[in-house]
Parts: sequence; structure tokens; C-alpha cells
Amino acid sequence: MRVLVCVKRVPMTGGTIVLTDDARAIETRHLGFTISPHEECGVEEAVRLVEANGGESVVLTLGPTDAEEQLRDAMAIGADRAIHVVTDGQEWDPQATASAILDAIRDDEAANGPFDLVVFGNESADAGNFQVGIRVAHALGRPVATGLKALTVDGGTARCEQDAAGARDVYVLPLPVVVTVKEGLNLPRYPSVPGRLRAQRRPVETRTPERPASSLAMARLVVPEGEGKQAEVLGEGAAAAPRVVEVLREIGVLA
Repeated sequence: MRVLVCVKRVPMTGGTIVLTDDARAIETRHLGFTISPHEECGVEEAVRLVEANGGESVVLTLGPTDAEEQLRDAMAIGADRAIHVVTDGQEWDPQATASAILDAIRDDEAANGPFDLVVFGNESADAGNFQVGIRVAHALGRPVATGLKALTVDGGTARCEQDAAGARDVYVLPLPVVVTVKEGLNLPRYPSVPGRLRAQRRPVETRTPERPASSLAMARLVVPEGEGKQAEVLGEGAAAAPRVVEVLREIGVLA
């Protein structure tokens, strides 16, 4: 079995997002970088499938030279090989991203045979475009299932499960197939020290495509307002007890 996982270098999602003065980029001086959470689960699933069935797991990213860090993190948890489509760090639109990934897939498949499974995160943690996996599947002429919370490969088929209103939609698709997965698909493992050492010794295949003219123009970025928290002082000491009872009645705790 051959499995390809496409990942993206994104700012740490747990940090406070601050924009640059021109509101056209995220200020990253005080942020770390990681793989999008959905894609972490994609890498883990690829490693598990190859451990169970044999074969090869390959991780691919399109991003700046610093994105090699995320490729080596993926190899540290078990990915066998990495492909880096190197950019100058500018954000590529979904159409251009899909085109560059498609070229890398076709070149690798010409040399090593088709991938049985191509895995994307459902969306990246920064741009959240939801498009690249579907575009690549369409260009390859392969079936695609999106938003998966469970994935099983058995013989020549993939069983794909999506959450749907308290139940599951299940699709059984023939291989080769393209899927997009969501956080919660599995629990990704942490890279071990020996794994990190092995990953540092492995070569990373690099490609440097020409960036096509963008079909989108950025106006500005906006950080959404937080929900905020509200607190009400009900009083002090025993004098606050009647108001506490009133609040409990208002929220339905007391009749």
C-alpha cells in the first residue's frame, strides 16, 4: 500500500493571533509553527495503515524552506519519505496549490506507481479553504470523500465515515481514492527521540515550481472578535443569598 499525506505549515492555533500593521499577514514573531490539527491525524492514519498493511507512507508539503521542520516531524512519527514543494513563503490560492501538488503526485506516481490513498486535512488551520483535496481528486479522476472521522482500508476498498446529525454516513469507495480527514479521526502519537534522530538523517526531495498568477486578490485580514466573558457581582456575604436563589430560578435550577 502506498499512502500520500499532504500537510501545511501553520501558526500554532493555541496562540493569540496578531496581524501586521497593514492587516495583510499574521505577525509570527511570537508564534510557533506546526502542522494543521486535521493533518496531524492524517499523518498518524497513514503511518498506521502502512504499519498494518505494509508499503510506504509519503508526506508532502507546499511551503517555505522552514516547512522542512514539519516534514521531519511527520517522518519522526513514522512517515517513510518526504516531498517539499518549496515556495517563497507567499500564500498560494487553492487552485495554484492544487496544481503544484498534482504535478508532484503525477511525477512520483510515474516513478513509483500509483498511491492507493491520498490524504488531506479537511481544511488548513489558517486559510480554511476546504478546496485543495477536492480539486486534486477531480484532476486525478479519483473518488473523494471529505470530512472523515473514521477510515478503514480492506482489500481494494476504503470505508469512509462522516459524522451526520448524531449518526454516521458511510461510503465504501474503490481504491485509489482521495480523502480529507478531521481532527478526532485518531489520537496522533508524539515523535520519539530516536524517531527524530532518524528523521534528521533522511533526505527530503525538493521541487521548486513557478508560482502562477493568483486568481484571488487579498483585501485584508480580520481577527474575529472573541465571545468574551461576563460576570455579575451578586453581593457580599449572607446578603447575596437571596440574589443567588433568584439566579438559580432564572436558569431553571430551582422551581
